[in-house]
Amino acid sequence: MESSSWNVLIVDDEPPIRAELRYLLERDGRVGEIDEAASGGEAIQKILSCRPDVLFLDIQMPGTNGLRIAETLSGLKNPPLLVFVTAFNQFAADAFDLNAVDYVLKPVEEARLARTLDKLAVQLDARRAAAHSGAPLRLSVERGGKRLFIPVSDICYIEACADYAHAVAPSGTYLVGESISSLEGRLAAEGFMRVHRSYLVNVDDVHDVVVTRSGLLELRLERVDATVPVSRRRTATVKERLGL
Repeated sequence: MESSSWNVLIVDDEPPIRAELRYLLERDGRVGEIDEAASGGEAIQKILSCRPDVLFLDIQMPGTNGLRIAETLSGLKNPPLLVFVTAFNQFAADAFDLNAVDYVLKPVEEARLARTLDKLAVQLDARRAAAHSGAPLRLSVERGGKRLFIPVSDICYIEACADYAHAVAPSGTYLVGESISSLEGRLAAEGFMRVHRSYLVNVDDVHDVVVTRSGLLELRLERVDATVPVSRRRTATVKERLGL
């Protein structure tokens, strides 16, 4: 599999539909890893943990709605590209309002899917070119008495420390000479979310969500093998952002 191939997630409650779509996708050399989800909850978990490039999403499923799932993805800094695959044509306008790349009616025909994949190729190439063209936002930090600049995307979470803060990245923990409230305002556009009075989290780093015995949420961040608590006051906002 080439490094430029696409990771795809198929979300549909009907196994035969998922199997047929998988078969058609596997015939295209641009498609790499393919995963499946049978429900909205399973889809959100896999989106957070696997970070697919493309999401093929049914609209009407038991207990959920594909449009609602799509709305929650807008909270991610780098959401997957969306293709709706449905038996109903009346949701097309809503789908394109959610920036869907395409809207494909079931049963999916190979020629029709090929046109969709061509559209995806254009957008994925543009997205990757943009990601490599601009210099990443960097944050001024200190460690060991030295002033450093690290890319914001390297930071998994930020923890308040009096009037300052600690930025935690795979490369270590750094002191930031700003309050967490100041950082919250500056980093919101970079995908950071306030989940607790003492914590900001890079949403793209949330790998899993755990419910404690007391009913509170904890966010597991795989890159730094850490768990960050969600305060009771911010639980509803975090659930909405993550589509829970």
